[in-house]
Parts: sequence; structure tokens; C-alpha cells
Amino acid sequence: MAECQSLRASGDAIRVFDVEYFAAIVDTVENNRTFAEKLGVDFPILADPSREAALAYGVVRDAQSFAAPITFYIGMNGKILYIDKAVSPTNAGEEIVRRLTELGVARRVPRK
Repeated sequence: MAECQSLRASGDAIRVFDVEYFAAIVDTVENNRTFAEKLGVDFPILADPSREAALAYGVVRDAQSFAAPITFYIGMNGKILYIDKAVSPTNAGEEIVRRLTELGVARRVPRK
């Protein structure tokens, strides 16, 4: 919950970069929709109720565990640029902005 709130609070700063970002939660689409509405998030929350993607990315150990708060930075070529395994849920949005800057991710070109 705190991580999604932090992402929402930092949304304007994240959207300065030429990136797409989302959360992925090991729950159903309906539960994610309810969760997103409750928090008023302004980014997609993907559902992974089978935990297939979460297992593939190594963020859960088995069908019973919750996904660990890990941030993957994936380049335009599909290659992973960085994996942050020490995400602070309350500062996640700020940390993303800092990491995008450190990685030299391009900023969006303002529309005229």
C-alpha cells in the first residue's frame, strides 16, 4: 500500500522521464481494481493471480508468499538495466526518480 501511495505522490516527477511504469500484484484483476480505486492510483496495476510472472522474476518463492517489493528497470531494448531489491515502500517513488536520473534515462520532450 505504502509503495503505491509513494508512486502516486511522485507520479509527476516520474512522468518527466520517457518511461512507462506500473505495479504488479499477485492478486486478481478485481481485487487490484478495488485496491487501485481505494488508493486513487494514476498508473496501471497488473494482476498476476497465478504468480507465474512473479515466480519468473524471482519476487515470490512459492504459491503462498507475497511478492517482495522489488523494482526492475527495463530498457527500451527489453534488457534489465538495474534491479532494486532494497525498495523502501514509503520512498519508492522518490527512489525511482533518483535511479532514473542515475541511469541516464531520457526525459520526455515537451509537446508544443
